Amino acid sequence: MTRIWFLDELATIHLSGEQTGGRFSLVETAHPGGSQPPLHVHHRDDEGFYVLEGQVTMWVGDQRLELEAGEFVLGPHGVPHTFRVGDDGARMLVTSSMADFDRFVTEVGVPATENRLPDPVEPDPERLAAIAAKHHIEILGPPGALPAGAQ
Repeated sequence: MTRIWFLDELATIHLSGEQTGGRFSLVETAHPGGSQPPLHVHHRDDEGFYVLEGQVTMWVGDQRLELEAGEFVLGPHGVPHTFRVGDDGARMLVTSSMADFDRFVTEVGVPATENRLPDPVEPDPERLAAIAAKHHIEILGPPGALPAGAQ
């Protein structure tokens, strides 16, 4: 098990692409209230989100979904998506069908020295986009941007 401070979240890699021959990864993520990653699209892998704790609003293409603990949504490859965490924070299990997500998290983040959320840091958008592209992920907008047609 590897813990990474990734953007504003604590990511715990439970199953890496290395362990599955690049076929699948499972990452647990803990987010502060209001957290929202940049709008993005995965070009090769399907990304799944299972909410363990908290409330999360997901935008997948033009769909808006309100998720609570015990609910799941799939972000299929080729479909822009993002999410916003409720005020009290959230924990999720994130799956990647091609194991690109755990490698992306590891390359962008830094090893967590404690089991807690990271101190706030402003990511470098150019570095983030370049690393994302290496992992077949395209950043489509800054945090707060939603897919076209979403509400």
